[in-house]
Amino acid sequence: MFDMKTSGLIAAVIILVGGLMSIFIVDERELVLKFRLGEIVKSDYEAGIYFKIPLVNNIKKFDKRILTLDARPAIYLTKEKKNVNVDFFVKWRISNVETFYKSMSGGNERIAAERLYTVVNDGLRDQFSKRTIKEVIAGEREKLMDESLIVANEQVGKFGIKLVDVRVKRIDFSQDISNSVYRRMEAERTRVAKDYRSRGAEAAEKIRADADRQRTVTLANAYRDAEKIRGDGDGKSAEIYAKAYNKDREFYSFYRSLTAYKNSFDNQSDILVIDPSSEFFKYFKKSK
Repeated sequence: MFDMKTSGLIAAVIILVGGLMSIFIVDERELVLKFRLGEIVKSDYEAGIYFKIPLVNNIKKFDKRILTLDARPAIYLTKEKKNVNVDFFVKWRISNVETFYKSMSGGNERIAAERLYTVVNDGLRDQFSKRTIKEVIAGEREKLMDESLIVANEQVGKFGIKLVDVRVKRIDFSQDISNSVYRRMEAERTRVAKDYRSRGAEAAEKIRADADRQRTVTLANAYRDAEKIRGDGDGKSAEIYAKAYNKDREFYSFYRSLTAYKNSFDNQSDILVIDPSSEFFKYFKKSK
């Protein structure tokens, strides 16, 4: 009785294990190949649950998603025979899993990456050789990548691979070109700086000349106005003196003589040599 139970349990376990080995799940992110004794029998699986015959059938899965090849930088020669160091990457996916498996030694992604690198690298080298440095950096960079993608896709299709994109991340000049570009940029900046300095000096001279002109005009106008005011003052002064003189000529003459005496004898050390009988001393004489 014990032996039958044990045997039944063992049989149940074998059936369970066999059932589990017969089931496989295909994820929507996967591509699957089904083999029968090493020969591919099915490759067009959609996502879902499937069955296989244990020991007779085996399954190999591949990534269905877009993969990235971050390539090592390469040196290319431009149309002017100048070396540039180019860093690029490739986006790719498996388009035909059966072809990919057969052409890549059992679907080895490392081998696929090496072949992709060789194809894209050769294509980019050809594209760079047709263009100048200016064109590959700015003018035709997008066109260069698009044409590289088209040419590379024509070659990798036989591997069951489809390229999604080829992108040039960075383009660096070689040391001799970098030095040449730097010297050219330095010369250009120096030229621009000199141009700005000469323009500034010219503007400064114009401002200085205009300021000097305005100063001269202002001083001339001020002198003219001052002379006019002074002339008006002298005229009024003469008019006032004339009126005062006409009112009392003797007093006016006496006042003028006193002012002359005051100015002449302002200091005790002053000496005046003059004839005592002159008109200057007429108010010092005794009136008779």
